[in-house]
Amino acid sequence: MDADRVEIDGGIMEGGGQILRVSTALSCLLGLPLRVRRIRAGRSQPGLRPQHLSGLEIIRDLCEGKLEGGEIGSTEITFTPGKIKGGAHIADTKTAGSVCLLMQVAMPCVLFAASPSELHLKGGTNAEMAPQIDYTVMVFKPIVEKFNFTFNCDIKKRGYYPQGGGEVVVQMSPVKELSPINLTERGTVTKIHGRAFVAGALPIKLAKDMAAAAVRCIRKEIRDLYINIQPVREPDDQAFGTGSGIIVVAETSTGCLLAGSSLGKRGKNSDKVGIEAAEILLRNLKHGGTVDDSLQDQLIIFMALAKGVSRVKSGPITLHTQTAIHFAEQLTKAKFTVTKSEEEDPSEDSYIIECQGMGMINPNL
Repeated sequence: MDADRVEIDGGIMEGGGQILRVSTALSCLLGLPLRVRRIRAGRSQPGLRPQHLSGLEIIRDLCEGKLEGGEIGSTEITFTPGKIKGGAHIADTKTAGSVCLLMQVAMPCVLFAASPSELHLKGGTNAEMAPQIDYTVMVFKPIVEKFNFTFNCDIKKRGYYPQGGGEVVVQMSPVKELSPINLTERGTVTKIHGRAFVAGALPIKLAKDMAAAAVRCIRKEIRDLYINIQPVREPDDQAFGTGSGIIVVAETSTGCLLAGSSLGKRGKNSDKVGIEAAEILLRNLKHGGTVDDSLQDQLIIFMALAKGVSRVKSGPITLHTQTAIHFAEQLTKAKFTVTKSEEEDPSEDSYIIECQGMGMINPNL
């Protein structure tokens, strides 16, 4: 068996948890035994952190696989997948580890399960170094559903750094196969909306300040568009701990969604949080791509699994995306090409990510 193990170097390219997420999800889907070495080798705390371990454990549980080396700090794991089954599964990082990253690793697998799944994901919903749950619901969900599947995401409780304590329930039914996507026309921005939130001990004034600062910043570039950013205080029974942040989403005439988001932290001025989110959004709008820099890499695994050719116009290719492409090609028969998009507008910096998908078929349906 060990002779057939696919060897993954977890320390190359982006060198982080993403390599684990892409490679273990594909290992599970394709029934490929895996060894990952040098996990997070270049990080300040190398090896598995709690959220990476939770991700590995949910994949193991989803397919009744065997995981060796699965402990905090481990820099090498071996994984032997079994058959993907549906049903209810729980993953708990027991920290502020991101529920959105747990969703990223589990979702491709449960799409090809034998029956519907319900994932109870616990940890941080609005945490640093990961998409916020609002991004997952407002941007990732409507776009990824273009691959021809749907899922339901119920935010039971929000959780913040450092304790976590959030919970999200994801329900989805399996599909026979994924359709390719074609996201190459950006269109014009038709509306900008968002939410600025506070939870726990923080006053609503902070949310209002974040929202106002973001609007002022966007107004400088985009003058004639209505911008609606709701300031909200999360109800106490729906949030654990104290946190704040903002997400601003632009919608275009062709149905593209691009966003900018930021989190508050102690000692960080609320205006600065709002401006940061607005500047990220404006940067994403400037490059002319149909997806923002956070969504790029999250689409790669679905493009690789889909049946047919997918094309996505994006801004400059992030290291996360290059890494996802590298491991998707290593593990599947998918072929990716990235070409500079020939634009009339010289201020744009866009690329076409094209993928001939492997055409994964659900053997259970």
